[in-house]
Amino acid sequence: MYDYDLLVVGSANADLVIGVERRPAAGETVLGSDLAVHPGGKGANQAVAAARLGARTALLARVGDDAHGRLLLDAQRAAGVDTAGVLAGGAPTGVALITVDPSGDNSIVVSPGANGRLTPEDIRSADRLLRSSRVVSAQLEIPLETVLEVVRNLAPGSRFVLNPSPPRALPPELLAACDPLIVNEHEARVILGSSGAGDAPEDWARALLAHGPRSVVVTLGARGALVASAAEVTRVPSVRVDAVDTTGAGDAFTAALAWKLGAGAALAEAAAYAARVGAAAVTRPGAQESFPTAAEVAAV
Repeated sequence: MYDYDLLVVGSANADLVIGVERRPAAGETVLGSDLAVHPGGKGANQAVAAARLGARTALLARVGDDAHGRLLLDAQRAAGVDTAGVLAGGAPTGVALITVDPSGDNSIVVSPGANGRLTPEDIRSADRLLRSSRVVSAQLEIPLETVLEVVRNLAPGSRFVLNPSPPRALPPELLAACDPLIVNEHEARVILGSSGAGDAPEDWARALLAHGPRSVVVTLGARGALVASAAEVTRVPSVRVDAVDTTGAGDAFTAALAWKLGAGAALAEAAAYAARVGAAAVTRPGAQESFPTAAEVAAV
């Protein structure tokens, strides 16, 4: 028996959000709304999203010993996330600077702060958490060598899910552990690099599979998603809603997918559910505060 349905290993940031009529061009200044501060970071977001859905969730991350760090810990605990694996100190809490335009699209710049101090040794010291988790999810807002250490310390029979954001070239050892690798169009193109893959998402998915992942999910925004394994490539339709703010929607999708896979769902079934979770999340502003409960997803 596993103690946790999902262990998220990743970043925890304070999101500093400003609404803008349009994003500035190079060298341009624009006026925005009042500054809002929210708990965020891809790792922390995924942990809260899974816990809201009812998953037994733990977070392994590092924050600063500061007000932003306390904000993040409070938000995790309020959502029901086990924070025993959250370390404090070493650098200020990471910060994400986010602009959101009237269509709900966002642009993000991240200062990693304490996220960059989450080390391979921290992973080895968290052996109990790793061996108690059915599914382990990670992103790339923490050092790559730390993510590699995660896959080297997975419990037998557990499943590893990676959202490679921000994207970069990935070593074969990491790719081979992914089941699935979850990417959007931009991330797919960065990982594939100069090898290219054609213009169709199906081509990207097949090319990514050839690099070693056991399965691949390509998210396509309003066009839905597709899932790919050695057996087949399948389209997953989108769920149409009126988007207010897309911040955190990808994290909600990843968390829901990882949880459903751990519960025994097939990849296409898990992705279809995750699409509904992501759709529900974009109908409200913010990241963690927009994540739906299972009952709210059922109403979408």
